[in-house]
Amino acid sequence: MFALLADPVAFAIVAGFLGLLVGSFLNVVIHRLPLMMERDWATQCAELRGETPAPQAPFSLARPRSRCPKCGHSISTLENIPLVSWLLLGGKCRGCGTSISIRYPLIEATTGILFACSAWQFGFGAAAIGAMLLVAAAIVLTGIDFDTQLLPDDVTLPLLWIGLIFNYFNVFTSLHNAVAGAMLGYLALWTVYWAFKLATGKEGMGYGDFKLLGALGAWFGWQMLPLIILLSSLVGAVVGISLMVFARHGRNVPIPFGPYLAAAGLIALFWGKPLTRTFVGVSL
Repeated sequence: MFALLADPVAFAIVAGFLGLLVGSFLNVVIHRLPLMMERDWATQCAELRGETPAPQAPFSLARPRSRCPKCGHSISTLENIPLVSWLLLGGKCRGCGTSISIRYPLIEATTGILFACSAWQFGFGAAAIGAMLLVAAAIVLTGIDFDTQLLPDDVTLPLLWIGLIFNYFNVFTSLHNAVAGAMLGYLALWTVYWAFKLATGKEGMGYGDFKLLGALGAWFGWQMLPLIILLSSLVGAVVGISLMVFARHGRNVPIPFGPYLAAAGLIALFWGKPLTRTFVGVSL
């Protein structure tokens, strides 16, 4: 098995199939984690009011079994095969014929492709495992932020610590650079947040954005932060202008910044070092 995985092509293929399975699970996380957070907040609010929280059915990432939100049809194992089931079902629920969002197979395919790219670029070892973990976290954060404009601490804080753990062993950068990156990443957007708020009286971003940039700093070191900020701002500006021009997105409607930070983090993962040398002038 280890000899097979040592072959770059074989490892990329295995990682791609693994990514399809993980992508199916990420769809569950994107949908259920915000609901779990809301239930937890409601329970805490009830306790603060001195009330006894109403009993609720068990709800987690594993329970209950996935169902069609319209007819309640329980999704069987054969209906939950990544990509294949959606195609065979024609993108519709087997029970009632309701359309199933194309986002589900797109997330599965994207995860599979990025897992395969991670395996191909880094080879069998700790760097590839770390890259896949970062890819999974970035996809989850992107999906949740688009849906709810939240970046859950349940994802951003473990991501930061996992980055520090990997770099304790100098996987992506030195521990010294990783710690500095975590601090500077958080403080950079924290400073922008308060400068914007003092100047306008409005909040320009959420605290989750600070934590996500701090986490990316922990993964790649402080030297990569200028590139990540530049790329995320550029992508965010292009998407924001496009939404206003083509989708008539109102200027007063907030646009989540987390997905663009996550996208910039993935660009830094695969092409960060040459881009940083070319555009920032820093050698890593």
